[in-house]
Amino acid sequence: MSTETRHSEHHTHVRAYILLVSTMLCWSANAVLSRVAVGEISPMLLVNLRWLGSVLLIGVFARHYVFREWAELRKHLPLLGAMGALGYAAFNALFYTAAHYTTAVNIGIIQGAMPVFVLIGAFAAYRTPVKKPQILGVALTISGVVVVASGGSLERLLAFSINKGDGILVIACMLYAGYAVGLHKRPAVSSLALFTVFACAAFLASIPLAAAEFALGKTQWPTPTGWMVTGLITVFPSFLAQILFMNGVALIGPGRASIFGNLVPVFAPILAILILDEPFESYHAVALALVLGGIWLAERVKQK
Repeated sequence: MSTETRHSEHHTHVRAYILLVSTMLCWSANAVLSRVAVGEISPMLLVNLRWLGSVLLIGVFARHYVFREWAELRKHLPLLGAMGALGYAAFNALFYTAAHYTTAVNIGIIQGAMPVFVLIGAFAAYRTPVKKPQILGVALTISGVVVVASGGSLERLLAFSINKGDGILVIACMLYAGYAVGLHKRPAVSSLALFTVFACAAFLASIPLAAAEFALGKTQWPTPTGWMVTGLITVFPSFLAQILFMNGVALIGPGRASIFGNLVPVFAPILAILILDEPFESYHAVALALVLGGIWLAERVKQK
């Protein structure tokens, strides 16, 4: 291999790492912003405005891709619509609801368990082979989630008493895992066109959620801080992170890119401590070690 080729590969890897680390920072910031939104805008309205803004933004950049690939997209609209509704709208609805009952540190650590939920979902849907180290990895990760949800209290664990927000977040992660597993059957279209359909489906699915919230008298119209949070969530976790991630995947492939997801449970607690001044307890450290250790075991076998 020539020096010029090695230099080119090195440049490609560095660029991919910057893109993917930036993606994980955006997604980690979502946990912090979800806590800032409490008391500033109601959860379902936030979901609705988030995906409305995303549709408007993505429409500027992706409409040509959608028009060009519409014939193929149209064949799969029921599946894609369900994935966008569950993996984006329903996931976000539960995510922002959970933020009313738990901390950003907890959100980041539990969200970090997502790869294991995907592994379980892939086995349930496609009987994807699971090896013994992966089973151990699943057990470790789930143990970490249990430690967080129980607040590190053996008494609460024995009494099957967990934090309400953490329980809601686990359900949200299961929904997103279902969406991720469904990507196995995605049509052969560009990622940008696919994301546009998901975003549109999420916006449409969020309308009845926001309407129900309004009918129940629980709508809180955005304060100035609420508008700021909505704008930041729309631009960074929703739109920019997706573009960065797709470009990172294009450079080094989905397998290697997915490993960067392990940074979310690291970045989110750090941001929560720095920005929200949330405490980081000893049980958080134990839970984080279990989650990251479990993911490492599962990913190590998958990479081999």
